[in-house]
Amino acid sequence: MKNLLDSLKNLIQRDERLISKGEILKNKVIELALKLDKDLIELLLVDKQMKEVFFTEIGNATIFDKDKFIKFISNKQFLPDSYTAFKNKIGLILGDEYLSEKKEVVLSWPYKDCVLEGGMTKEDQKRDEIFWNEILAPDEISRLLDPKVFTNAKRIDKKGEHKLDEFRTDENGNIKDNLIIKGNNFLALHSLKKRFAGKVKLIYIDPPYNTGGSLETFTYNNAFNHSTWITFMKNRLEVAREFLTDDGFIAIAIDHNELFYLGALADEIFDRDNRL
Repeated sequence: MKNLLDSLKNLIQRDERLISKGEILKNKVIELALKLDKDLIELLLVDKQMKEVFFTEIGNATIFDKDKFIKFISNKQFLPDSYTAFKNKIGLILGDEYLSEKKEVVLSWPYKDCVLEGGMTKEDQKRDEIFWNEILAPDEISRLLDPKVFTNAKRIDKKGEHKLDEFRTDENGNIKDNLIIKGNNFLALHSLKKRFAGKVKLIYIDPPYNTGGSLETFTYNNAFNHSTWITFMKNRLEVAREFLTDDGFIAIAIDHNELFYLGALADEIFDRDNRL
């Protein structure tokens, strides 16, 4: 054990990302292992002993056993000068692992694997919600999300409304006009996706806060059941993500009623590391 510990320490010290003031950043090593960091794995592979202990050969493939590696790194013997077996970190744990480090721990709710065929008008509150399961009803989902034809298009400027013959585009065919679309935003997003995927720098959304308010208070459905609301948001955020550029930004207005569930959902869709 001691030889393996010493060998691993010496190896890790070659990566400047993992060292601070001469000390190994244990949590950083674990973080990179969880992310299957390419440089860390290549560093381990150059050492025959590390390859034998933390990797498995399957056919022509070499598989990194990150769970075994992290368990070894987390062993108190790896930092003999530590006075506690716990990390310098506050958080919820399952077994001996923090929930934030367990990639399989995600927000779960009924209908997560479904597409909600729902609207946002007051009339929609009077009907039963329809959920299409992604595995059991692919045809229904495809028909629902197929691009739709936009009708009654008008051009509006400071002089008023005008008939719209065609959109103004740049030399690359990108639409230069600002668009205001009245309709179900979920269907509109899927109809625009092919044209705008990966081209939007900023998205701002102000969804229903799910306060259970009066029908007379809001002009859209603001009384979703909790699981229905999360599915409603998941469907829209997943397609919105496809519109963003690599350095794009999404801002979501919400109040305390759904703030924390929305935060967990956004972490899952956009990656927690991208939260500002």
